[in-house]
Amino acid sequence: MARPFNAIPLVKLPADYDRRTGAILAGFYEQHGPIFRTEAFGSPTIFLAGPEANRFVMTSNRLKFSHHVGWGRFFDTEFMFGNGLLTMDGDEHAQHRRMMNPAFTVNYMDRYLPIMMRIIRERVDAWLTVGEVDLYDEARKITFDVAAEALAGMAPGKEVEQFRDLYSALMYGNWSSITEIRTTLDSLLRKKIKERRANPTDDILGMMVRVQDEAGHHLSDEQIIAHTNILLVAGHETSTSLSAWLLYLLVTQPDYTARVMAEQQAVIGKHDDPTLDQIKNMKVLHYALQEAERLYPPVPNGPRGVVEDFEFEGYQVPAGVFALYSIIASHRNPRLFAEPDRFDPDRFAPPREEDKKTPYSLVGFGGGPRICLGINFAQVEIKALTSYILRTMELNLVPGQTIQQVYGATGFPLNGIRMKVRRR
Repeated sequence: MARPFNAIPLVKLPADYDRRTGAILAGFYEQHGPIFRTEAFGSPTIFLAGPEANRFVMTSNRLKFSHHVGWGRFFDTEFMFGNGLLTMDGDEHAQHRRMMNPAFTVNYMDRYLPIMMRIIRERVDAWLTVGEVDLYDEARKITFDVAAEALAGMAPGKEVEQFRDLYSALMYGNWSSITEIRTTLDSLLRKKIKERRANPTDDILGMMVRVQDEAGHHLSDEQIIAHTNILLVAGHETSTSLSAWLLYLLVTQPDYTARVMAEQQAVIGKHDDPTLDQIKNMKVLHYALQEAERLYPPVPNGPRGVVEDFEFEGYQVPAGVFALYSIIASHRNPRLFAEPDRFDPDRFAPPREEDKKTPYSLVGFGGGPRICLGINFAQVEIKALTSYILRTMELNLVPGQTIQQVYGATGFPLNGIRMKVRRR
């Protein structure tokens, strides 16, 4: 017989939880097992940790959980973004995902790569005029510009800058101004949608205007706006975080970086812009990207609302509970990843392949049917950016910094990651 909810081990989150999230949750996982609860968030909350918990939430029992309710605990997502892919549940999500899948195939990636490389070159080359940059801030500008042009078909220059400023204000500005910001964004996006209906294009916005479901229904303007908002905000946030941390790790690990540089020479040679096939062949760089994902996942815990009673590990969990499946606790588990606090990209290479020995252990991009739709886009973008920087620039950490990841709903380096830059 299942034990009652109140029998689930109760933990108290310390005051520095936001700065030591990984160590704290990994410690609770080791001490209490794959389920524990807290009262820190104002209502009954459970943490589900480890690969079996990840599988339970993402695949085998996913319909017992709501993304809409879960993300709504952090943001008023409907008010800020509309109801896009991130917050849709059940059949509605499956239908919309099927409609959007074609835009993230290899054929589309070939179209996105030239846009990525042009923006990367322009932005990174401009670093030389200032000599010192914050990697996190610069990565945010690059990844947003790429998303705005490649995914939403926005014009380079003033239009992209206008949207970047609006989305930045939406995410980080004054709450009292959000209604005005959303009204402005909606008006601008409706204008873009109208343009796409009159003159079809091959970007994702153009695809969303044209696509139909099995019954021949098109997406409404409101649905297209919501999906665009989520693609631009969620898409560039993930790439921003991973790009900055990957570069930081490589700068501080010169032995491994030498191997990455050797691979770059072998794969690209004298070519300035890599092809999609060349990016796929950057195995040494890819293992480093996976290690950045493991050590610094952009989202520490996946939020879900429990919408149906379930039993897990002998405990009864009722509907109405807030659930967090802990990405970072899995990533820092020594039974899954040897010496989990150490930078060791070779853990992902043959013959070790630690992530493949236990499915659902590396889940920075999610897993199961709802694995991140843009995972290939993000990985290509991050590797293209890192490749260009390493081949053209020499980076050195500005001395005296305290580099620290801080987590709320998402993660970011508290005071940025400042680097001195010069031409290689």
